[in-house]
Amino acid sequence: MKISIPEALTKLQTIVAALQQSYPQKRFTLDGRLVGDLGEVLAESVYDIKLFTGLERHYDAICSDGRRVQIKTTLKDSLTFPCDHIPDYYLGIKILPDGICQEVFNGPGDLVYELVKKRKPTKINLWSVNITTMMRQNENVHQNDRIPKRKT
Repeated sequence: MKISIPEALTKLQTIVAALQQSYPQKRFTLDGRLVGDLGEVLAESVYDIKLFTGLERHYDAICSDGRRVQIKTTLKDSLTFPCDHIPDYYLGIKILPDGICQEVFNGPGDLVYELVKKRKPTKINLWSVNITTMMRQNENVHQNDRIPKRKT
């Protein structure tokens, strides 16, 4: 099925408007924040976290026990990790084609930092970490260091 750019943009803008109405705390802009916003909303539905209503430096959410969480999301095979700080807690997720949220990493940010600490900072201030590598590191997280999932 072939679609024109104007037709595709109209459909995308309709979807964004519906998402913004359903989740007013997020912007869902098409300029690069869409995947991140989708991931944050999915993470809030799965984990015991509350998203910040505005932008909070270095963090996206807070756990019910007060732990601050940075959430990174991907649709591909790598996640980003900041070069300029180590988040208290880092939640890395992949959105699968069916919309399910797959946990890649859930734990203290310093464990992810161990994977990148010898690298030079990048121009965009984010390191890229392969999902397989991050999932292996996720196996080293103690249960009490994980952000708990919501009780169903």
